[in-house]
Amino acid sequence: MNFNDFFPENEKPLDHLPADGGFCNIFRTFACVGDSLSSGEFQIPKEDKWGFYDMFEYSWGQYMARTLGSKVYNFSRGGMSAKRYMDTFGEENGFWNPELKCQAYIVALGVNDVFNSHQEIGSVADLTNDWRDHAETFAGYYGALVQRYREIAPGAKFFFVAPPRDPVCDPAGKGKEITEFLYDLAEKFSDSYVIDLYHYAPVYDEAFRDKFFLHGHMNPMGYSLTAKMMMSYIDYIIRHNHKDFDHLGFLPH
Repeated sequence: MNFNDFFPENEKPLDHLPADGGFCNIFRTFACVGDSLSSGEFQIPKEDKWGFYDMFEYSWGQYMARTLGSKVYNFSRGGMSAKRYMDTFGEENGFWNPELKCQAYIVALGVNDVFNSHQEIGSVADLTNDWRDHAETFAGYYGALVQRYREIAPGAKFFFVAPPRDPVCDPAGKGKEITEFLYDLAEKFSDSYVIDLYHYAPVYDEAFRDKFFLHGHMNPMGYSLTAKMMMSYIDYIIRHNHKDFDHLGFLPH
């Protein structure tokens, strides 16, 4: 065995998809903060309208839990936005409870905020040092959410998920602006990284949707594939920033 095989030169994220999740398994607890795509939501016709069903056991977070043997919380719901999470959802569901603090937070929001509600994206300048005080932009609410969880779980690692390129859901290409904001936010906060699906995941075009979508949301294979991408990207981040994770074992879990 050559340990340098774990650190190949010129490797890009998602070049390799380790079946066991790789070094992602060093985390004992994760929180998945997100919307329908974090909740295993299935969309099917129902009489003269659509039926939407959050089926958390099919969420990519729970695929991760079964692969890694780690505890993964679904702090998510279909239709979720950063604004709604901060205004009501987090409090109503007890998701700010310090007893639920995790070693890692995967934050995947933006579709409902920017693509569907057309909220102004904003920038890191919309944040202050107090999560209670921020601008009413996507960046303001998203950054405040991260600040509040950083206060609850000092030392935890944060992974900000940039949306993939999706000509169906995001014809205006707003995902690129969200991605740029997330890199700025990761630069602003320590222990923060970007899972950049915009540049490194497959394009969610018609060919991709034919295989991995059920109408407007993913099918079981799509959520399983997303779990593989999340674990592989986190494994990549760990291997390329290994000193950042030396003291992970001392974090509560």
